[in-house]
Amino acid sequence: MNAPLQRHDLPPQQLDVHSDGLRLRSYIWDRADAPTLLLVHGYPDNHEVWLPLIRELANDYRIVAYDVRGCGVSQVPRRVQDYRLPQLARDLEAVIHATSAGRRVHLVAHDWGSIQSWEAVTEPRIQPLLASYTSLSGPCLDHVGHWLRERLSLRRPRALLQALGQLLSSWYIAFFHTPLLPELCWRLGLDRAWPWLLSRLEGVSELPPSSTQRADGMRGVQLYRANFIRSLLQPRTRSTRVPLQLIVALNDRFVRPQLFDDLQHWAPLLTRREVRAGHWQLLAKPDRLAGWLRDYVNELERAQP
Repeated sequence: MNAPLQRHDLPPQQLDVHSDGLRLRSYIWDRADAPTLLLVHGYPDNHEVWLPLIRELANDYRIVAYDVRGCGVSQVPRRVQDYRLPQLARDLEAVIHATSAGRRVHLVAHDWGSIQSWEAVTEPRIQPLLASYTSLSGPCLDHVGHWLRERLSLRRPRALLQALGQLLSSWYIAFFHTPLLPELCWRLGLDRAWPWLLSRLEGVSELPPSSTQRADGMRGVQLYRANFIRSLLQPRTRSTRVPLQLIVALNDRFVRPQLFDDLQHWAPLLTRREVRAGHWQLLAKPDRLAGWLRDYVNELERAQP
C-alpha cells in the first residue's frame, strides 16, 4: 500500500514577482489555512538550500521561498548599486505583497538572506507586514558598524580582541572586493569543489546540489561590494519592534557570536537561542531548526487576538 502523498512531495507553485522592473522567481508550498513562512536564502545559495527544512514544515505551514536578485532563475541586475540593501528590502516587500494572501508573514533568513532581511525588518514601512523574524548567521550591517566602532573606541584588551577576531573571521569580505578574482575562482572550479568544502570545513553533506552554483557564486559577490564599506564606515540607526528569534550558531566560522551582544538595544522583542552548530549545519540537518520554528511561530500565533 502506497504511503500518502505529502505536501513537500508536490511541486511548488511558481510565481514571478516584479520588483522595480526586475523579475524574481518565487515558490509556494501552499496551505491556505496555515501561517505563512517566508524563507530568504544567503550566499552562495538559491532557494533550494531550504528544501531540507521545507520537507520538515510543508505539512504544517504555508511556505514561500524565492531566488533573490541575481540568483537561481531570478533576473540579474546590471549594476553593482542594484544590489544595495534598500533595493533588496523592496524586493522582499514585493514578494510579501504578491504571495502573503493579505496576512502577515513569519520571516526566516540565513546568511546574506538574514543581512538583507534586517534591512526590511528595521524599515518602518515594512514592519507591519511581518509577524516575526527568525535570523540565522547574518547580522544587520549597521549594527556591525556600531559594534566595531564601540569596541575599537573602548581601547580595552577584551573589546579590541573581539573586534580583531571578527575582522580575521571576515577575511573573505576583503577578498570579495578584489576585482575579477572571486568570479575567476568560481569559473575555475569552485562550484564543483563547493560540496567538498562544505563537507570538510562545515561537516555538511546533506544540502541539495545546485545547478546554478557557479552563477550564484559569481553574481552574489556584488552583495558585498554594494554594501559593506558604506555600512561599516557610516552605520545608520536601525531598530525594530518585530518579534525576533535569533539563533546563534556558536561554531560559526564566519559570524562570531559576540556580534550579537548588543542586539537587545536594537530589537527589544528578542528571543536568543545559542546552539552548537556551524554556519550551514542547521539547514543541512533541519529537524532541530524546524522544532524551534514551530514552537516560536505557534506561540506567537496563539497570542494573536
